[in-house]
Amino acid sequence: MELTWQVYAIVCPLVFLAGFIDSIAGGGGLISLPAYYLAGLPPTLAAGTNKLSAGVGTIASTARYVLGKKVDWRVGIIAALGAFPGSWLGAQLLQHLPERAVRVLMIAAIPLVAFVVLRQRGGMSVRRVPLRWDAPVSAAIGFAIGFYDGLVGPGTGTFLIIAFTMLMGMEGVMASGTAKVVNLTSNISALLALLTRGNVVFALGIPAALCGVTGNWLGAGLTIRRGTRFIRAILLVVLALLLAKMVYDVL
Repeated sequence: MELTWQVYAIVCPLVFLAGFIDSIAGGGGLISLPAYYLAGLPPTLAAGTNKLSAGVGTIASTARYVLGKKVDWRVGIIAALGAFPGSWLGAQLLQHLPERAVRVLMIAAIPLVAFVVLRQRGGMSVRRVPLRWDAPVSAAIGFAIGFYDGLVGPGTGTFLIIAFTMLMGMEGVMASGTAKVVNLTSNISALLALLTRGNVVFALGIPAALCGVTGNWLGAGLTIRRGTRFIRAILLVVLALLLAKMVYDVL
């Protein structure tokens, strides 16, 4: 496809905004992936190029959380190890299977997730998994949500934050930082799977990635300063947008 200045004018600002939101509560793909569609990229090229810009942008927010000591490495590394094969498998299926069935399931699941978030009036951080089960549960979370990231994408960081707070009992900002480590791993894995079939437009993805880096860095800094209540509010907004997008896609 021809890359005109209009394509860059559409994609780059939206990827900046996506990176900003994604670094706070996940869900940046709700903005960045449609931006590539709007610019005229077909679905597989849009998915691959989005993974490139999202992955590079996530490096920036991950670095900021690491510098702020807001990553639980004990959980994050194990979850990341699960996310890598999960995301690879999801990205492989993306290139062979229709997404409609997955989207219908997500439409049913998202209101339930939002209801659970709303019920946590005193904060979302409640440990429901015994400490001795942390390793297998972390791996399972990483694999399952990594698979979703490779297959569907938008909302991955949001679901990771919810899993870490509501199952592992993490404080919100720590959960957001840990989610970045896992999400970065799943992005890299899905990107590699899409790269093998040439589904990345580097001439567009690299400039967009630089905009994503700026958005991710600023958003992560704001989250560290504002804390858990801020994350909870943004989570609910992202869940509402994710539900609306998936209903629109199915209909």
